[in-house]
Amino acid sequence: MDKQPAEVASMFDGVARRYDRTNTLMTAGLDRSWRRKTRAALDLRPGEKVLDLAAGTGVSTVELARSGAWAAACDFSTGMLQAGRFRRVPMTAGDAMALPFADGVFDAVTISFGLRNVADPEVGLREMARVVRPGGRLVVCEFSTPTWKPFRTAYDRVALRAIQMIADRASSNPEAYSYLAESIQRWPDQRALAEVIQDAGWHSVRWTDLTGGVVALHWAQR
Repeated sequence: MDKQPAEVASMFDGVARRYDRTNTLMTAGLDRSWRRKTRAALDLRPGEKVLDLAAGTGVSTVELARSGAWAAACDFSTGMLQAGRFRRVPMTAGDAMALPFADGVFDAVTISFGLRNVADPEVGLREMARVVRPGGRLVVCEFSTPTWKPFRTAYDRVALRAIQMIADRASSNPEAYSYLAESIQRWPDQRALAEVIQDAGWHSVRWTDLTGGVVALHWAQR
Protein backbone atom coordinates (compact mmCIF):
# COMPACT_ATOMS: atom_id res chain seq x y z
CA MET A 1 0.00 0.00 0.00
CA ASP A 2 3.02 2.30 -0.39
CA LYS A 3 1.47 4.21 -3.29
CA GLN A 4 4.41 5.19 -5.47
CA PRO A 5 2.93 7.10 -8.46
CA ALA A 6 5.08 5.39 -11.09
CA GLU A 7 4.22 1.93 -9.76
CA VAL A 8 0.49 2.64 -9.53
CA ALA A 9 0.49 4.13 -13.04
CA SER A 10 2.26 1.02 -14.33
CA MET A 11 -0.34 -1.16 -12.62
CA PHE A 12 -3.13 0.68 -14.41
CA ASP A 13 -1.26 0.43 -17.70
CA GLY A 14 -1.44 -3.33 -17.18
CA VAL A 15 -5.23 -3.45 -16.72
CA ALA A 16 -6.14 -0.83 -19.33
CA ARG A 17 -7.14 -3.19 -22.12
CA ARG A 18 -10.06 -4.76 -20.23
CA TYR A 19 -10.56 -2.11 -17.55
CA ASP A 20 -14.02 -0.83 -18.50
CA ARG A 21 -15.39 -4.33 -19.12
CA THR A 22 -14.02 -5.61 -15.81
CA ASN A 23 -15.49 -2.66 -13.89
CA THR A 24 -18.93 -3.24 -15.34
CA LEU A 25 -18.77 -6.93 -14.41
CA MET A 26 -17.53 -6.28 -10.87
CA THR A 27 -20.23 -3.68 -10.16
CA ALA A 28 -23.05 -5.56 -11.93
CA GLY A 29 -23.53 -2.54 -14.17
CA LEU A 30 -23.85 -0.05 -11.31
CA ASP A 31 -20.83 1.87 -12.63
CA ARG A 32 -23.07 3.43 -15.30
CA SER A 33 -25.52 4.72 -12.69
CA TRP A 34 -22.68 6.09 -10.55
CA ARG A 35 -21.32 8.02 -13.54
CA ARG A 36 -24.73 9.55 -14.25
CA LYS A 37 -25.17 10.58 -10.61
CA THR A 38 -21.70 12.14 -10.57
CA ARG A 39 -22.63 14.24 -13.60
CA ALA A 40 -25.91 15.30 -11.96
CA ALA A 41 -24.12 16.25 -8.71
CA LEU A 42 -21.73 18.55 -10.60
CA ASP A 43 -24.71 20.50 -11.98
CA LEU A 44 -22.81 21.32 -15.15
CA ARG A 45 -24.07 23.89 -17.62
CA PRO A 46 -23.38 24.23 -21.34
CA GLY A 47 -20.18 26.14 -21.96
CA GLU A 48 -18.61 25.36 -18.59
CA LYS A 49 -15.24 23.62 -18.36
CA VAL A 50 -14.89 20.49 -16.23
CA LEU A 51 -11.78 18.46 -15.45
CA ASP A 52 -12.26 14.71 -15.14
CA LEU A 53 -9.27 13.59 -13.09
CA ALA A 54 -8.19 9.93 -12.96
CA ALA A 55 -10.39 9.60 -16.03
CA GLY A 56 -8.89 6.32 -17.20
CA THR A 57 -10.09 5.51 -20.69
CA GLY A 58 -12.40 8.53 -20.75
CA VAL A 59 -15.71 6.73 -20.36
CA SER A 60 -16.58 9.02 -17.43
CA THR A 61 -15.50 12.09 -19.44
CA VAL A 62 -17.93 11.20 -22.21
CA GLU A 63 -20.71 11.03 -19.62
CA LEU A 64 -19.79 14.50 -18.32
CA ALA A 65 -19.81 15.92 -21.85
CA ARG A 66 -23.47 14.92 -22.19
CA SER A 67 -24.25 17.98 -20.06
CA GLY A 68 -23.00 20.31 -22.80
CA ALA A 69 -19.94 21.29 -20.78
CA TRP A 70 -16.43 21.08 -22.23
CA ALA A 71 -15.01 18.01 -20.46
CA ALA A 72 -11.32 17.13 -20.40
CA ALA A 73 -9.81 13.85 -19.24
CA CYS A 74 -6.59 13.66 -17.23
CA ASP A 75 -4.86 10.51 -15.96
CA PHE A 76 -1.34 9.52 -14.96
CA SER A 77 -1.60 6.18 -16.77
CA THR A 78 -0.70 6.66 -20.43
CA GLY A 79 -1.85 3.09 -21.03
CA MET A 80 -5.37 3.98 -19.91
CA LEU A 81 -5.45 7.10 -22.08
CA GLN A 82 -4.16 5.08 -25.03
CA ALA A 83 -6.91 2.48 -24.51
CA GLY A 84 -9.51 5.27 -24.69
CA ARG A 85 -7.99 7.18 -27.60
CA PHE A 86 -11.01 6.39 -29.80
CA ARG A 87 -13.25 8.54 -27.57
CA ARG A 88 -13.74 12.08 -28.81
CA VAL A 89 -12.75 13.96 -25.69
CA PRO A 90 -9.52 15.90 -25.00
CA MET A 91 -7.03 13.84 -22.99
CA THR A 92 -3.94 14.89 -21.04
CA ALA A 93 -1.43 12.82 -19.10
CA GLY A 94 -0.86 14.29 -15.64
CA ASP A 95 -0.24 13.57 -11.97
CA ALA A 96 -3.00 14.65 -9.57
CA MET A 97 -0.36 16.07 -7.21
CA ALA A 98 1.11 18.36 -9.90
CA LEU A 99 -1.62 19.10 -12.43
CA PRO A 100 -0.44 20.48 -15.79
CA PHE A 101 -3.02 23.30 -15.82
CA ALA A 102 -3.00 26.98 -14.92
CA ASP A 103 -4.79 28.39 -11.88
CA GLY A 104 -8.56 28.75 -12.01
CA VAL A 105 -9.14 27.47 -15.55
CA PHE A 106 -11.99 25.07 -14.75
CA ASP A 107 -15.50 25.64 -13.45
CA ALA A 108 -15.61 22.19 -11.86
CA VAL A 109 -13.46 19.16 -11.20
CA THR A 110 -14.32 15.56 -10.44
CA ILE A 111 -12.41 12.41 -9.59
CA SER A 112 -14.10 9.01 -9.61
CA PHE A 113 -12.54 5.98 -7.93
CA GLY A 114 -9.14 7.61 -8.25
CA LEU A 115 -8.48 9.58 -5.08
CA ARG A 116 -7.56 6.32 -3.30
CA ASN A 117 -4.69 5.93 -5.76
CA VAL A 118 -3.13 9.35 -5.14
CA ALA A 119 -0.03 9.07 -2.96
CA ASP A 120 -1.13 12.07 -0.88
CA PRO A 121 -4.88 12.69 -1.34
CA GLU A 122 -4.80 16.06 0.45
CA VAL A 123 -2.11 17.35 -1.91
CA GLY A 124 -4.21 16.16 -4.84
CA LEU A 125 -7.30 17.91 -3.46
CA ARG A 126 -5.32 21.14 -3.06
CA GLU A 127 -4.21 20.88 -6.67
CA MET A 128 -7.83 20.43 -7.73
CA ALA A 129 -8.72 23.56 -5.78
CA ARG A 130 -5.91 25.44 -7.51
CA VAL A 131 -7.13 24.73 -11.05
CA VAL A 132 -10.79 25.55 -10.27
CA ARG A 133 -12.07 29.14 -10.25
CA PRO A 134 -13.41 30.70 -7.02
CA GLY A 135 -16.94 29.39 -6.53
CA GLY A 136 -16.22 26.31 -8.63
CA ARG A 137 -17.34 22.82 -7.65
CA LEU A 138 -15.77 19.51 -6.71
CA VAL A 139 -17.36 16.07 -6.75
CA VAL A 140 -15.50 13.02 -5.47
CA CYS A 141 -17.07 9.66 -6.32
CA GLU A 142 -15.35 6.94 -4.33
CA PHE A 143 -15.88 3.61 -2.63
CA SER A 144 -16.85 4.16 0.99
CA THR A 145 -18.28 2.45 4.08
CA PRO A 146 -21.71 0.78 4.01
CA THR A 147 -23.90 2.41 6.64
CA TRP A 148 -25.92 -0.65 7.77
CA LYS A 149 -23.69 -2.88 9.91
CA PRO A 150 -24.99 -6.30 8.70
CA PHE A 151 -24.58 -5.16 5.09
CA ARG A 152 -21.11 -3.79 5.88
CA THR A 153 -20.05 -7.14 7.33
CA ALA A 154 -21.33 -9.03 4.30
CA TYR A 155 -19.67 -6.52 1.98
CA ASP A 156 -16.30 -6.91 3.68
CA ARG A 157 -16.49 -10.70 3.78
CA VAL A 158 -18.14 -11.48 0.46
CA ALA A 159 -18.25 -8.61 -2.01
CA LEU A 160 -14.57 -7.69 -1.94
CA ARG A 161 -13.63 -11.35 -2.37
CA ALA A 162 -16.05 -11.56 -5.29
CA ILE A 163 -14.29 -8.60 -6.89
CA GLN A 164 -11.05 -10.55 -6.86
CA MET A 165 -12.72 -13.66 -8.29
CA ILE A 166 -14.22 -11.70 -11.18
CA ALA A 167 -10.92 -9.94 -11.79
CA ASP A 168 -9.14 -13.29 -11.94
CA ARG A 169 -11.38 -14.26 -14.85
CA ALA A 170 -11.94 -10.97 -16.65
CA SER A 171 -8.95 -8.70 -16.03
CA SER A 172 -5.76 -8.54 -18.08
CA ASN A 173 -3.83 -8.14 -14.78
CA PRO A 174 -5.68 -9.88 -11.91
CA GLU A 175 -2.97 -9.14 -9.33
CA ALA A 176 -3.71 -5.43 -9.61
CA TYR A 177 -7.19 -5.96 -8.19
CA SER A 178 -5.74 -7.32 -4.96
CA TYR A 179 -4.28 -3.86 -4.42
CA LEU A 180 -7.58 -2.23 -5.39
CA ALA A 181 -9.61 -4.34 -2.97
CA GLU A 182 -7.16 -3.63 -0.14
CA SER A 183 -7.21 0.09 -0.89
CA ILE A 184 -11.01 0.08 -0.57
CA GLN A 185 -10.83 -1.57 2.85
CA ARG A 186 -8.27 0.96 4.10
CA TRP A 187 -10.04 4.04 2.76
CA PRO A 188 -11.57 6.50 5.30
CA ASP A 189 -15.31 6.55 5.85
CA GLN A 190 -17.63 9.31 4.64
CA ARG A 191 -17.12 11.74 7.51
CA ALA A 192 -13.35 11.28 7.63
CA LEU A 193 -13.04 11.93 3.90
CA ALA A 194 -15.18 15.06 4.25
CA GLU A 195 -12.68 16.35 6.81
CA VAL A 196 -9.77 15.68 4.45
CA ILE A 197 -11.55 17.60 1.68
CA GLN A 198 -12.20 20.53 3.99
CA ASP A 199 -8.61 20.56 5.24
CA ALA A 200 -7.48 20.80 1.61
CA GLY A 201 -9.18 24.17 1.21
CA TRP A 202 -12.70 23.32 0.05
CA HIS A 203 -15.81 24.48 1.89
CA SER A 204 -19.52 23.53 2.17
CA VAL A 205 -18.47 19.87 2.07
CA ARG A 206 -21.29 17.34 2.16
CA TRP A 207 -21.97 13.84 0.91
CA THR A 208 -24.65 11.40 -0.12
CA ASP A 209 -24.47 7.61 -0.06
CA LEU A 210 -25.03 5.44 -3.11
CA THR A 211 -25.84 1.72 -2.97
CA GLY A 212 -26.10 1.74 0.81
CA GLY A 213 -22.77 3.49 1.28
CA VAL A 214 -20.72 1.16 -0.91
CA VAL A 215 -20.03 4.37 -2.83
CA ALA A 216 -20.32 7.95 -1.64
CA LEU A 217 -20.50 11.23 -3.54
CA HIS A 218 -18.75 14.09 -1.76
CA TRP A 219 -19.21 17.56 -3.15
CA ALA A 220 -17.77 20.92 -2.15
CA GLN A 221 -17.12 24.46 -3.34
CA ARG A 222 -13.93 26.36 -3.96
